[in-house]
Amino acid sequence: MSKFFIFQAFLLIVLFSSCNSYKKIPYFQNLNRSGTLQENVENFSPLTIQSEDILGINVTSLNPGAWQDSTNKAEYLVNQDGEIQLPLIGAIKVSGLTATVAQKQIQAKLLAFLKMPSVNVRIINFKVSVLGDVAHPDVFKVSNTRITLLEALSLAGDLNITAKRTDVLLIREVNGKREYQNIDLTSASTFKSSSYYLKNNDVIYVQPDKTKYASVDNSYRTVSILLSALSVVAIVVTSILN
Repeated sequence: MSKFFIFQAFLLIVLFSSCNSYKKIPYFQNLNRSGTLQENVENFSPLTIQSEDILGINVTSLNPGAWQDSTNKAEYLVNQDGEIQLPLIGAIKVSGLTATVAQKQIQAKLLAFLKMPSVNVRIINFKVSVLGDVAHPDVFKVSNTRITLLEALSLAGDLNITAKRTDVLLIREVNGKREYQNIDLTSASTFKSSSYYLKNNDVIYVQPDKTKYASVDNSYRTVSILLSALSVVAIVVTSILN
């Protein structure tokens, strides 16, 4: 009888380990789901222009020929000094500015040359990269200036079941320096993290869990099936002996 108890105890440990592994899979586990929860969004900051950004600039006015005759360009590279070279007004520093602020400054300078100018500025090379243990790793172009970590992971087809959700790495370049930030997707603190809203050229790396290597091993699956079968047999035999 004692052997059966020992065997059952072993099976319970195996089953408990499986349940414990499952606890690492769901996102935002400490989020209160008992009712409607509201909180202020305090970690969003508008995207700012940086060196090596490419700006799409469109200018219209009551005398558009003055602008159109000076250049056929519509895209402008921000140089290492944070400046772009524009027709009529020359060099203008835009690094550190949002697209909205940049277009207001350009529009103000164009008043000396154009009648009622209207300016639109957007960052056209905004992209984020997602790689590692996801369904579709890739570089994703972003059409607007706001994308979240979860949206980027969704574009990549979400994390695989074998991905390590507690240690997602965000690599970000800010003012010539590279930052590394670790993100725990199983925690609701993700929503308040400075990593939640992505910046241009952010890289997200999803680390595979050790179980990935076990899951691709056919023998591992065979052992799991055998353990389940033995568990049923042990319960039946124990019931008969009792």
